[in-house]
Amino acid sequence: MSENASSPGGAGTANGNSSGDPADSRPGGPLPGHGESIVVPPSILKQQAGWAQPGESRPSAGATKTEDTPQIFASNVRRQDTSEAGYDENPPGVGKLGVILGTVLTLLLVGSGVTLYLVNKDGGSKSDTAAKPDAVKTAPATPSAEPVPPIKDSAKVLPTITGEFGKKAGIEVPGEQADGSFVVKVLSEGTGPKVEKNSWASVDYTAKDWTTGKDIPSSYDEKGKPQIFQAGTDALIPALDQAVLGKKAGSRLLVVAPPAAAFGAQGNPSMSIGAKDNLVFVIDIRNANAPDAVVSGTVTPPPADFPQVKDNGKKPAEITPVKGAAEPTELKSHVLIKGTGPKVEKGEKVVVQYTGALFKDGKVFDSSLSKGQAFSFPVGGGQVIAGWDQGLEGQTVGSRVELVIPAALAYGDKGQGDIPANSTLVFVVDILDAGQG
Repeated sequence: MSENASSPGGAGTANGNSSGDPADSRPGGPLPGHGESIVVPPSILKQQAGWAQPGESRPSAGATKTEDTPQIFASNVRRQDTSEAGYDENPPGVGKLGVILGTVLTLLLVGSGVTLYLVNKDGGSKSDTAAKPDAVKTAPATPSAEPVPPIKDSAKVLPTITGEFGKKAGIEVPGEQADGSFVVKVLSEGTGPKVEKNSWASVDYTAKDWTTGKDIPSSYDEKGKPQIFQAGTDALIPALDQAVLGKKAGSRLLVVAPPAAAFGAQGNPSMSIGAKDNLVFVIDIRNANAPDAVVSGTVTPPPADFPQVKDNGKKPAEITPVKGAAEPTELKSHVLIKGTGPKVEKGEKVVVQYTGALFKDGKVFDSSLSKGQAFSFPVGGGQVIAGWDQGLEGQTVGSRVELVIPAALAYGDKGQGDIPANSTLVFVVDILDAGQG
């Protein structure tokens, strides 16, 4: 699986943003300007139901406009609070994208109603302009997604799995076809924290189409990345989203997924997965972090000219400015706790906890710890202030980093909420995990 591939079975970070308008959960609030746009490459839009193909990548900055050039999919430009009809422009907890998708759904439902009316209309008189009650009862049911079957830990026949946790698995499927069971079997149990609903999980996986015997792109392939997602939120196909619930980090799982637990009745044509294909996954659960998790380790105090940081566990850090210290004109960073995980690369999705304060007086203006929900975003994607994109790239997973960010790399002369214009900001950021999202 390429590092820029879309998430298995869906858009991936949708449920990792604490829901609602992304600007509401962004550290410090919306970025400066009249608003932001959600920019989505066509390659991602084409892959909403599954993976992108190996080697696909996002176009580089300044590229000429082709069919792979990022397109504006939705915009959350702030306008007046109410529409002409007096309705809230942005209902709480929904967000612009949610409103857009809701509108699309409404149109689809209206279309279904019109179809039902046409099917049941048996004459041209005024009395028959609406479907009769008995006709509605006997009308063909609207096709719906097949329900996901209950999870079992075994089946009549199962694939043979070879290899160890942390390495690409060998999958040998039997000559007999799968019986349609949704199987999740623990091949080896880890000793890490358990994946609960809403936990942030990162997994590596090997996959095969049982029906055709063909391999499916794996996170262990060249340039592959672990898949990171918030478990139990339907962000990904059930074969991943539901399979990891209740399992410990460090565990290797065998998952046999019938269509209802994978790509549904539509299959995934871009991957040559048919509507009736059963899939096999071997999932290695790398990490599991509760929504309120923080990093731990030996603390290296910041230099004397840095704001001092007091750790408050799962409460916002206390940040004390240095009296008389000059505000920096460039980004400054200090690693308070050095993590032992891989380095964060540009384009990767990271999951973090943070506390933000003003450099001049240490007043806290925002903290994910106050919300009890870690924050996620793609590094270098322009979805956060530039000081974050620049300051977190290259840091290691498991680290706690102090960032001192000049106004030019934060909110500039615009200000935002409790942040005055031209403010230097201080952030304490815990990097919980990183991967493909």
